[in-house]
Amino acid sequence: MNITANWSYPTAIKLGRGRIKELGDACKSLGMKKPLLVTDRGLAGMAITQGALDAMEEAGLGRALFAEVDPNPNEINLEAGIKAYRDGGHDGVVAFGGGSGLDLGKCIAFMVGQTRPVWDFEDIGDWWTRANSDGIAPIVAVPTTAGTGSEVGRASVITNSKTHVKKIIFHPKFLPGVVICDPELTMGMPKAITAGTGMDAFAHCLEAYCSPFFHPMSHGIALEGMRLVKEFLPRAYHEANDLEARTNMMAAAAMGAVAFQKGLGAIHALSHPIGAVYNTHHGMTNAVVMPAVLRFNRKAIEDKIERAAAYLGISGGFDGFYDYVMALRSELNVPENLTAMGIKPDRIDELSAMAIEDPSCGGNPVKMTLENTKKLFADCF
Repeated sequence: MNITANWSYPTAIKLGRGRIKELGDACKSLGMKKPLLVTDRGLAGMAITQGALDAMEEAGLGRALFAEVDPNPNEINLEAGIKAYRDGGHDGVVAFGGGSGLDLGKCIAFMVGQTRPVWDFEDIGDWWTRANSDGIAPIVAVPTTAGTGSEVGRASVITNSKTHVKKIIFHPKFLPGVVICDPELTMGMPKAITAGTGMDAFAHCLEAYCSPFFHPMSHGIALEGMRLVKEFLPRAYHEANDLEARTNMMAAAAMGAVAFQKGLGAIHALSHPIGAVYNTHHGMTNAVVMPAVLRFNRKAIEDKIERAAAYLGISGGFDGFYDYVMALRSELNVPENLTAMGIKPDRIDELSAMAIEDPSCGGNPVKMTLENTKKLFADCF
């Protein structure tokens, strides 16, 4: 067997309680003198955000804030952020928050040095080589949830506000230069957000593990990431201030995003169009469609899941693993199906067409076609 692979792994990660105090030093280590902190509207006025701005100000870096970020950020948010960056004479970005703040912050840092529209850098072939890499601003990422793992990712998900399609914008320099994972920033997170973001991390690990592509490093990280979620997500959900659980979930989230270099699959191929059309929470949508995707992929992944179940201490092979997922969803109050999320099955044809165009579908263990994807969507209602 002639194995050929291209592997690339992440960046400097500072994990631990209270490490947000190191934000100023992290910015300075990347040459920033006047960074712009980018976060979403909901976080803008919260104490954790003000604490981050205080850390910047104490380091002599100012306290500039941009928070015009939607839950599913789009090119309108991006253009406003680029304008704020340029008007303020900034020289770097602190991407702060959950997936929306992290993704948009990274994309602002990327686009400030480009002359082409953002859609020209979609994750297709070598489109990323179109970018002027010298114009990409440095990035410090500070996650405030334990889910997307965008803090260690080389891409941003940006929704086209006109077509309602989520696009993955990619460049190697999207990867932040420094990541600060301070679990105190996630303590007190609402239960629904803890559940949704935690299930997002689990979905990343699960799909990466099941992907047919050859990447044994990601494969192993995905497996251990699932174990961390299994052990610590219920604890974080039931006890908002469980520091050990919050720390391990931050690790699991980063591991999931590192692992999915191996590939994603139908869970994400379905959830991306649902989120773009209905503005649902990404991680919670992943959790809702997960059982149907497991059933859809069963023949292709049964042996793999049996090995994973053994590692996770779950008896019963595939069926035992499936039952575990169902029990976890129930414990976390995940909606039973898309109908319970308030979505009607009247746009399955449109959603299916979008799903098979999503880059994630290429990593699914079972080839996704328009016909079987329609059936899969129907099974989610």
